[in-house]
Amino acid sequence: MRITTWNVNSVRLREPLLFKLLEKIEPDILCLQETKCTDDQFPTTGFIKAGYPHITTRGMKGYNGVAIISRLPFEETGGEDWVGKQDCRHVSVRLTGGLELHNFYVPAGGDDPDPKQNGKFDHKLKFLDEMHGWFGAQRLADAPMVLVGDLNIAPLENDVWSHKQLLKAVSHTPVEVKQLNKFKNGLGWIDTTRHVIPEPEKVYSWWSYRARNWSAADRGRRLDHIWVTPPLKARIQKSSVLREARGWEKPSDHAPVTTVLE
Repeated sequence: MRITTWNVNSVRLREPLLFKLLEKIEPDILCLQETKCTDDQFPTTGFIKAGYPHITTRGMKGYNGVAIISRLPFEETGGEDWVGKQDCRHVSVRLTGGLELHNFYVPAGGDDPDPKQNGKFDHKLKFLDEMHGWFGAQRLADAPMVLVGDLNIAPLENDVWSHKQLLKAVSHTPVEVKQLNKFKNGLGWIDTTRHVIPEPEKVYSWWSYRARNWSAADRGRRLDHIWVTPPLKARIQKSSVLREARGWEKPSDHAPVTTVLE
């Protein structure tokens, strides 16, 4: 089973790149974040023609939005609202056979890592806290689950181009990393990318639009993740970042991340 996650940064704007991705990687399941369209605007027909007839979306006009596009059938679909907002940041499915898949778009958190001064950062921390509480109350660690998405946090020193310089930058601050690890450790989630590519190797999935020569500067961050619960750890075969997608014409600032499970 090949699972790919990608913050596409507008599904309609980058529709041609999506089909290029499908042709290149051939995922069984594609999870998208920042689709930026309502459900009725989602390009469902094109995915069906490409061999992905099983689709569920949670979208809104112009912002956020998540989707799961699959070759494999699913029996149930769902999605929670977090921190009292109906802002389409989570969608889930239960595949035929029982595997549960959660796709998240965690808030970015603005620029100031002070929850008292920055409401966006406060929202991000509360979002992570609610995720931890919900999974702790609703799910068990021995259930086979996959969690993917743009979690907007690069937790490890080698998940960013400079650990020291980014300690006060939102997405790599100690308070965010602590919150993410609290959630991760709750059910013993395994980070598939770091399972396959351990530190100290640098791994990034996001490069800012502000850098014209992003590849040469290589000031990236690993914000996009695929995790599995302990029953699936032994089934992790491969994990990779399609860096070249960041260099496609009119690209997203994120690159797709793929994990292969036996």
